[in-house]
Amino acid sequence: MSSQQIDWDQRLIEKYNYAGPRYTSYPTALEFSENFGEADFQHAVQRYPDRPLSLYVHIPFCHRLCYFCGCNKIVTRQLHKADRYLDVLEQEIRQRAPLFAGRCVTQLHWGGGTPTFLNQQQVSRLVALLRDHFTIADDVEMSIEVDPREIEPEMIDHLRAEGFNRLSMGVQDFNKAVQERVNRVQDEETIFALVQRAREQGFRSVSLDLIYGLPLQTPESFAFTLQRVIALNPDRLSVFNYAHMPTLFAAQRKIKDDELPGAAQKLQILQETIATLTGEGYQFIGMDHFARPDDELAVAQRAGELHRNFQGYTTQGETDLLGLGVSAISMLGDSYAQNHKELKAYYADVEQRGNALWRGLTLSDDDGLRRDVIKALICNFALDFAAIEAQYPIEFERYFAEDLALLSPLVADGLVQQRGRSLHVTGVGRLLIRNICMCFDVYMRQKVRMQQFSRVI
Repeated sequence: MSSQQIDWDQRLIEKYNYAGPRYTSYPTALEFSENFGEADFQHAVQRYPDRPLSLYVHIPFCHRLCYFCGCNKIVTRQLHKADRYLDVLEQEIRQRAPLFAGRCVTQLHWGGGTPTFLNQQQVSRLVALLRDHFTIADDVEMSIEVDPREIEPEMIDHLRAEGFNRLSMGVQDFNKAVQERVNRVQDEETIFALVQRAREQGFRSVSLDLIYGLPLQTPESFAFTLQRVIALNPDRLSVFNYAHMPTLFAAQRKIKDDELPGAAQKLQILQETIATLTGEGYQFIGMDHFARPDDELAVAQRAGELHRNFQGYTTQGETDLLGLGVSAISMLGDSYAQNHKELKAYYADVEQRGNALWRGLTLSDDDGLRRDVIKALICNFALDFAAIEAQYPIEFERYFAEDLALLSPLVADGLVQQRGRSLHVTGVGRLLIRNICMCFDVYMRQKVRMQQFSRVI
């Protein structure tokens, strides 16, 4: 099977289209505990002291509310709020950075919210702070999320001058009627001009984010969006499934249920999206992601070297990830740690004790083993039992007897094949990779809390 072949089987997709985790981590954030304290954090930092470092900085502010959004954000138009945030972030950076002295930062990502809520002066201040307190590699991968509605073209130049070499832009949909329904009206010409500007400035990668399942979307209307996207020729694409959970996210209550596309329409949109993008030469990386065949993610996947963390797919797996800012999550050694989600609590904790650690988890041996199994499946669509046995003192079939039994109906349905002592995800199984991974998730087995996850498709 080619590395990007997807086989659409409507019956199986409908059968397995139930809720499940996205596995940006295993165990998932649902297992994080407030018993995880600063001593645990410091111990985690020392676990693999020679690993390079990946930094994630969360900027929570947005100029306007997008009704579909489930992110941790604060809607305001007052720039001075960002100055206050940077003051507190500076305190956190000063306290955290010494723990990582001697480590080299090879990856840096600003997410949000809207990182380009910051003006040029504030961007420069934060970059300088990070460069002053961390050792940043000359060839660092620096990426930032951009809102095309609230950004001057000069900001693209400024970001490049400050060292950013990748950007992702939220487009969601090119249809005006859909944009109006979700309070995200944006100008098509502006988006084209910004992408052109980024290319002229020498950004290595431009990624676009789309969402399917929004109000008034139809297979025909989304086909129009895809044609505009193809004209932009992005290096990567994310096509997210809109999860309508108005009880969890107040903004989503402004979306009318009766205007949302039905389940059958959503599946048709997804099917046509995959056919269109792979037909244009994009490689289906997995979950919601597509990349040009020469993109690093696509190359890494074909080589069996792709990784996954809280930012999604990445080529840099053997790094420790330090999250800075409100709600940011770190992956350090064999531990996860998360900062406070509430801005007031974040401010109070950083000002009182220099950090805002809220909760976390130290992985057990079983957690680490299952994390590696799930990562192999979700990143590379294959699992070699002997490779796992080389890392862990287990006999795979005996240790995972219950898991393989849970997997057997999926094998019978053709989602995955067992060839000797290895598993291979099939063309139809690729779309249902979360279901395959769930068979190895012992926490899901212990407590079926399906309602807390979004549907897999």
